[in-house]
Amino acid sequence: MKRVALAELALERVVHNPEIAKRVLLRAGDVPHLVQLAQARLAPGQIAPGHAHADMWEIFFAQEGEGALAVDGAVHALPAGACIAVAPGEVHELRNPGARELVVLYLGIKA
Repeated sequence: MKRVALAELALERVVHNPEIAKRVLLRAGDVPHLVQLAQARLAPGQIAPGHAHADMWEIFFAQEGEGALAVDGAVHALPAGACIAVAPGEVHELRNPGARELVVLYLGIKA
């Protein structure tokens, strides 16, 4: 068993945009096939630039705010309570086009 609490975790920076802060709940090796489980907070206008993962699924769950996730050029709304799974090889870009902070729980799973 492993227990973690967001309030006890240090802030880290998102690789794709170091201006975005995250807290990592679980890392590779903590759970089989898991690459990472983290919560990120994007300020209004912030973007995690487009990229793809060759061998990983990435799942985004919006907890608060209104986000958008571009996947292979098509933009999908990501309002609070919505979840989008991105397949390996799909180019994706997370955006906060809203007027308030976007809070996203996301996880990577090895394909």
